[in-house]
Amino acid sequence: MADTKQFLPQIKEFFRRADMLLFALSLTCALFGLVAISSATQHFSTGPARYIIVQLLGIGIGVAAYVVITLIDLDIFAQHWKWLYAASAALFVLLIFFGEGDETTGNNGWLRFAGIGIQPTEIIKLAFIVVMAKHLVYLKTRRDLNSFASIAQLAGHFILMFGVIIVTASDLGSALVYFFIFAVMMFMAGVRIYWFMIGFAAIAAMVPLAWTYFLEDYQKNRILAPYNPDIDPLNNGVNWQPHQAEIAIGSGQIYGTGYGEGTQTQAGAVPSQHTDFIFSVIGEEFGFIGCCLVLLLLTAIVVRCVHVGLRSGDNTCALVCFGVAASVVFQTFENVGMCIGIAPVVGITLPFFSYGGSSVASMFMAMGLVSGVRYRPKPVRYRLY
Repeated sequence: MADTKQFLPQIKEFFRRADMLLFALSLTCALFGLVAISSATQHFSTGPARYIIVQLLGIGIGVAAYVVITLIDLDIFAQHWKWLYAASAALFVLLIFFGEGDETTGNNGWLRFAGIGIQPTEIIKLAFIVVMAKHLVYLKTRRDLNSFASIAQLAGHFILMFGVIIVTASDLGSALVYFFIFAVMMFMAGVRIYWFMIGFAAIAAMVPLAWTYFLEDYQKNRILAPYNPDIDPLNNGVNWQPHQAEIAIGSGQIYGTGYGEGTQTQAGAVPSQHTDFIFSVIGEEFGFIGCCLVLLLLTAIVVRCVHVGLRSGDNTCALVCFGVAASVVFQTFENVGMCIGIAPVVGITLPFFSYGGSSVASMFMAMGLVSGVRYRPKPVRYRLY
């Protein structure tokens, strides 16, 4: 009884200072996703039990990590950025020697232990956000952020990470998420627009080279298919997945067919419908209302992350919050775009909703970083802009 009385004030203090609204939004998304995953795997020969257990395990680990990370000062993570990068490098080395491909995602970015897959790029993404924030603030406060030397450092920082992801994991989807995070954090830190114009011009100049010498034909077709109907006019090739997803979402209409009643879903007509194409399951069985609820919840999470960042009073904390928000924004737009046929299929999960223990756990960890910013507000040291 004495122990309970001793810890009760600390528990109350945690609930008062931590971002419980962000936690509630995240948990609601994860539980909604669990329901959709349960329906999406009903027709599997092994049944839905294994997938539900793995997802619940991921949610449980994520919730525990949310609490722990909330309690750790973000400055501690930022000060030990070398250790974060060392851990990231170790994970990339493991991918080189032990990485496995996944037929549903088309990348080689998985480590498997006892039949359970872990995607290291999801975890490394958090280290990238923290270290990039630290790098930007260092250049802003001690150097000239918009000097050529500073921009070259930042570009080298990102290009190294982007290249390592492509080489070790062959995961274009994750690499694009990193690129969007990088661009948003650069903009919010105060990098001038002309540097973005120069950067995009350089990328545009390199596209023909990459297109000619680095991309395989199937990758080119996957990129062009949403915009060129002549590539797969019968929708039985590269367009098969998004086409089936469109049929599923369209058949749900306003209110959906109901849990476990989706024709496309229960027939397993949409490949990877429990992972990358979970939005098609929600669209068919929960209808337009269900889709709007998903987008509303994820939008609320993004707005909350930005709100906490703007009120943090510290550049590093603010940039971390913006980086987390950028990750959710890009993954949501790309994943939903894949499902409705307006974006290439590149293997990106829908945050909190798609099946994957490492994916859902890493999202809770990311939210823990934001919650930690709110838990321990800083004095206003300097303005972000």
